Amino acid sequence: MTRTPLTAATAQAQHRITRLATQLSTHRAFHWLHLHQPQLRLWQLELLAIPAPTFHEAARAAWFLDRFRDLGLTNVHLDEAGNALAELSSDPAPETPPFASFREAGAPAPTPEPPSSPVILLSAHLDTVFPTGTPTTPTEDGPRILGPGATDNAAGLTALLAIAAALRFAKITSSTTILFAANVGEEGEGDLRGMRHLFEQGPYKNRIKAALALEGSGAAAAVDRALGSRRFRVTVTGPGGHSWTDAASPNPIVLLARGVAALAAINLSGDDPEARTTLTFGQISGGTSVNSIPESAHLLIDLRSTDPAELQRLELELHRTFENLVAQEAQLRQPTTQLLTLKIDLIGNRPAASLPDSAPIRQTLRAVDRHLGLRTELRLGSTDANIPLALGIPALALAAGGTGGGIHTLAEWYDPTGRETALRRILLTLLDLTST
Repeated sequence: MTRTPLTAATAQAQHRITRLATQLSTHRAFHWLHLHQPQLRLWQLELLAIPAPTFHEAARAAWFLDRFRDLGLTNVHLDEAGNALAELSSDPAPETPPFASFREAGAPAPTPEPPSSPVILLSAHLDTVFPTGTPTTPTEDGPRILGPGATDNAAGLTALLAIAAALRFAKITSSTTILFAANVGEEGEGDLRGMRHLFEQGPYKNRIKAALALEGSGAAAAVDRALGSRRFRVTVTGPGGHSWTDAASPNPIVLLARGVAALAAINLSGDDPEARTTLTFGQISGGTSVNSIPESAHLLIDLRSTDPAELQRLELELHRTFENLVAQEAQLRQPTTQLLTLKIDLIGNRPAASLPDSAPIRQTLRAVDRHLGLRTELRLGSTDANIPLALGIPALALAAGGTGGGIHTLAEWYDPTGRETALRRILLTLLDLTST
């Protein structure tokens, strides 16, 4: 982003960040981050070896609960959705090994926070896009960590632990509780279920006043606009049969293929020339053998747009297309189509939203980046920040440092070289949020 002249709000934020950055406790936190890069690498390798497909994150969540306890965080627990949670309050718990140097021995136990007190959420999602059975044990190639999920989101999860550890070492506390969350269900059909629970159902739902989601690599990236998406599973069922003797029976795969062809030809430009919309057919499946007419077939469709109206229009077009195809087939192939059915399930609904230009968290980020000499890269994305942004809660998704590639493939890799700058950025942003 192009640097702009300092406004009054930005100047105030810059003053706060400069003051924060010069405090002895902040320098102690920075010092921990600088000296403990090998520890971060070990954490990343260890958590990466634990499979965490969407809906199957329990083992990795349990590992995080142990790390939260090691760091001496309070109220360590698993919520109803499976999120691994912990708090750092104004009076954190005494340290337990291996971080006993963080706090003097014999310090008093924390006083529980009132249930209505505000919290700042710092989160990173546990799950990966890879199915159960995918080998996840990482390997190393020089500085690179190789393995499915190495960047998305082992980088963010490692940053989550790094910030907690640095805060504990530096004995940094604030009047606002920090809620650490290793959350479930960010990817694919998870549909942000971990975040939805935190903001819509769980005991923290009315307490979170701002949120930072840690995800992926890079130092200057920040997602401040939530890309909306809707995802569907289209299922067509029929009588099925033998490829020769029942050749007159309707074929669910053919019907789905016709729908794909029809939808692929529609105009995605819409009425807003600045809006961008995509339509993706992610998977088609069904049948039992090459010489059988399938009894059922399934199609997964992903709609994304910066314009909520376009999502609504495409959803209506999707329903109309498949309903018309099935109705036409029923007329042509009576009576064999009496068992022909169509089912369209909404399996994902991520709201579109954006952080207001006047949001104080935006001024904080700009001030932090000025202090660190970074050129802020504001982006549009589909992240855990979608949920708080859609609810009007200030939120950003921040990069966790280093570099990465091969995202969502078996060849995924992550290089932590230089990640310290991004961790400082996260730390300063978080500290400012807890003090304003």
